[in-house]
Amino acid sequence: MEETLEDPPTSAVLLDHCHFSQVIFNSVEKFYVPGGDVICYYTLTQHFIPRRKDWIGIFRVGWKTTREYYTFMWVTLPSDLNSKSTEQQEVQFKAYYLPKDDEYYQFCYVDQDGVVRGASIPFQFRPENEEDILVVTTQGEVEEIEQQNSELCKENQELKDSCVSLQKQNSDMQAELQKKQEELEALKSINKKLEQKVKEQKDSWEAELLQLREQNQKMSSENEKMGVRVDQLQAQLSTQEEEMEKLVQRDQDKTEQLECLKKENGQLFVSLTEEREHQRKLKQTVEDLKQKEATATKKQQELTEQNFDLSKKLSENKIIYNVLQREKEGLERENDLLKRENSRLMSYMGLDFDSLPCQAPASDQGGTGQNPGLVYGNPYSGIQESSAPSLLSVKKCASCESDFADDLFDHTLEQEPVQTLYLNCPICDKSFSAKEKQIFEDHVFCHSLSV
Repeated sequence: MEETLEDPPTSAVLLDHCHFSQVIFNSVEKFYVPGGDVICYYTLTQHFIPRRKDWIGIFRVGWKTTREYYTFMWVTLPSDLNSKSTEQQEVQFKAYYLPKDDEYYQFCYVDQDGVVRGASIPFQFRPENEEDILVVTTQGEVEEIEQQNSELCKENQELKDSCVSLQKQNSDMQAELQKKQEELEALKSINKKLEQKVKEQKDSWEAELLQLREQNQKMSSENEKMGVRVDQLQAQLSTQEEEMEKLVQRDQDKTEQLECLKKENGQLFVSLTEEREHQRKLKQTVEDLKQKEATATKKQQELTEQNFDLSKKLSENKIIYNVLQREKEGLERENDLLKRENSRLMSYMGLDFDSLPCQAPASDQGGTGQNPGLVYGNPYSGIQESSAPSLLSVKKCASCESDFADDLFDHTLEQEPVQTLYLNCPICDKSFSAKEKQIFEDHVFCHSLSV
């Protein structure tokens, strides 16, 4: 939209802070013809001094800030800035840069600080109004036009009724779909919360398990040290017993020394007993820690099974959603097939689709009732009984209830017995008709998920 490569200075100042009375726009038209240049006339007041970066922009009515200009032109500074005379100035906008729609616009004078100093009255870019043309028609043409209009109104009403019915079906299906989506979102939210809870619980258990393993390792190290100490004490006891025997054998006079050794031996034995009792307690503590670890593992497994059950329910809801979506698409395809079959039958009977009346006649002289399944009425209801022998007889299929002409109906199929095919589930023996093949496959798939 710009004529120059440099953008004009703008600001985010709102309208309440602008001064619109310092620049006055003159000779502003109510509308300008598209395709021509536009000259903007304006006058500067005595208290306003223009600057080099001032510009005039075209703004759509309803603008909020000076950044919303459509196009702009730099202003030309007066030759004598010190003159107090109010000489009229002008700036020309090229047609190429002007708006092409018929919205209301206005000229705005913006200084180099981005503040609006003046605004014009609104105007439009539109061509001049053409003169009214008098059209003369005959009475016959008017009656024909009215008849065509009446027929079109009837057809339009039928189409509106059909559209309302389809919209109601679509609304019901959309409501059901919205309900399923809300349930799906709720299950997703529950699943996410459970996953977060399982993760937090798992992290807590892992930290506790790590701490228990460290304690177990420390106790094992202490147990090993105690075992070494016990071996040392046992070796020391054996040595002392040998020395005691030697002392008894060597000298009976050293009885007092022997008694002291016996006392020391008793003390060592008590210490050994205490050390063994402490070792037994350490083993009992290790067993308790192992039981706690097994309990934590069992709880983690239970939470994993709950998470799997929720995931399975989520998958079942997704399958139900896909089944409902396919049923909706099947109904839409069946509606299109019925419309094409109606058009094909009408073409086959030699009737033009556009020339048929929009509504079947009220009389039932031909003995054929109005079929509510046809969107555009019964194509045979308007045919007289005198022409009935020349028409093809219509036959109905025994399995799908579709109508066929006599020469299109397969007489070999007519003689065969009609058999209804069923699909049986190999797991729960539930039966489905042949038309519900997709539902049968989804049902079997659900069994495979539950396994």
